[in-house]
Amino acid sequence: MEIDHLGLAVRDLAAVLPSWERISGSAASPPEEVPSQKVRVAFLEVGETHLEFLEPTDPTSPVARFLAARGEGMHHVAFRVPNVDQKLAELARQGTRLIDSASRPGARGRRVGFAHPSAFAGTLVEFVERVP
Repeated sequence: MEIDHLGLAVRDLAAVLPSWERISGSAASPPEEVPSQKVRVAFLEVGETHLEFLEPTDPTSPVARFLAARGEGMHHVAFRVPNVDQKLAELARQGTRLIDSASRPGARGRRVGFAHPSAFAGTLVEFVERVP
């Protein structure tokens, strides 16, 4: 498994992206709305991986609740897998606590699924289906 991206929760994409673009030396992708997760996201390529910046579009979204409880910062770690549904089923068989029992639409047109933070030392873990 490889890390696909690291997710950072932010209140305002436009406010934070310029400093991250300067430090990384690359430009962020255009913002994309992900209705299933009630966020707008932008990605920044950093070497072999990406940083994903998540801005809530709804005050009831999980990212909005995260920001209210913890403030801006690291939100999740995402791993690239060949098949999200297979990975979630494997974890379920092992007794891992999950948020998703099946994949759902994510950013960049990819299928994603989440394991509960309690299963991974308080860290939200996302699985992203590898694009051929």
